[in-house]
Amino acid sequence: MTTVTTPAGSELIDLYRAGTQKLRESVHGLDDVQLRATPVPGAWSTLQVLCHLADSEMLFAERMKRVLAEHRPPLPFADPALHMKSLACDARNAEEELAVMEAVRRQMARILKAQPAEAWRRVGIHSREGERTLEQLLQKAVDHLAHHLAFIREKRRALGIDA
Repeated sequence: MTTVTTPAGSELIDLYRAGTQKLRESVHGLDDVQLRATPVPGAWSTLQVLCHLADSEMLFAERMKRVLAEHRPPLPFADPALHMKSLACDARNAEEELAVMEAVRRQMARILKAQPAEAWRRVGIHSREGERTLEQLLQKAVDHLAHHLAFIREKRRALGIDA
């Protein structure tokens, strides 16, 4: 079977795969107190952001796998506030969260690179956003991490740590 990456080329998969290194760099040098600090009023701690990203990453991967394996699967909305409240973020470990992200993205990149061109047009039905192609789901995962990297930089600045 000939494998083809996204219509835009392998750049999107490469961005997806490289995101975890950017995330790791964004928290490099932070100790446990700094990871748990909430220097920006009303915002999550850096550890909570890492937990949210790891939880979301597993959700993105599950959605992409379902789109690849099933015909127009339902993709239910997952409320991040409920996850934050219920999934023991304060008891979790930053290194484990980073390792989850790295493992999931490494596995998914391998799966995505093996897909034929027509797979990128497969869709799932998101409960709030409607039809979403595999490519759109991958783009959302890339954008989601980039969105949260900005928040981590903001927290570093608020703590007086070079971002």
